[in-house]
Amino acid sequence: MRVILRVGMYVFLSIAAFLSIFPLFWTAVSATNSTPDILAASMLPGTHLIANFERLLELSDLGRAFWNSTRNAVILTAVSVTICSLAGYAFEVFHSKAKDRLMGILLLSMMIPFAAVMIPLFRLATSLNLNDTTLGFMLPTLSTAFLIMLFRQSTRSFPHEMIEAARIDGLNELSIFFRIYVPTMKSTYAAAITITFMAAWNVFLWPRLIMMSPEAVTMPMLISNLMAGYVTEFGVVMLAVLIATLPTIIIFLFLQRYFAEGLLGTIK
Repeated sequence: MRVILRVGMYVFLSIAAFLSIFPLFWTAVSATNSTPDILAASMLPGTHLIANFERLLELSDLGRAFWNSTRNAVILTAVSVTICSLAGYAFEVFHSKAKDRLMGILLLSMMIPFAAVMIPLFRLATSLNLNDTTLGFMLPTLSTAFLIMLFRQSTRSFPHEMIEAARIDGLNELSIFFRIYVPTMKSTYAAAITITFMAAWNVFLWPRLIMMSPEAVTMPMLISNLMAGYVTEFGVVMLAVLIATLPTIIIFLFLQRYFAEGLLGTIK
């Protein structure tokens, strides 16, 4: 019976792994094929990779879009993680019932769909002349309730005796935060960086509204533009999707060692 259960478990995990990897495999294979081959559901690598890349460069400004997405995602990740970690640290270290109520309000804000606040945010950004700017791109997600909650929950497992000892040694709160808290909470930071970078890289609706000039196009917008014509060249689109996917894969693979620990709020 134990052998049967183990075999069944491995079969189930193999199927789940295949279903998870297959979309990426199909995208990579399709990037090397022509449109007729893709429509014929070809699962074998083709010979059109260079032709698709040349056509992609011809139809779009790939370098600018990649740079815009990279710049926006990196800056937003750095700023958002810093703000949210400071907030999560303060919520737990300087704990009070009033802060608990405020945290509850922040968590309730997660229930509000972005479409409900999109127009007010757009009007605010326009009134502040933030169109086509990185600051305008960052405006809705400079801080998020989820990241604040993540850091707050992780801070609960942080040894507060270290904070008290550092205060006795004469360190101020900012020094304690950057010199003691940040190095200790690297797992939580890895999870927060991964989540924030992926969200910032893949976001489409808000940049579509706030980034009005062709020079401000991002990778999701570029892919959308490639599919907006009368004739869609699927090999070119799949190659663009593959290129747009690579940075998030690299970030996740680089930080995966700490990702699960960070979500669980553990400290090593």
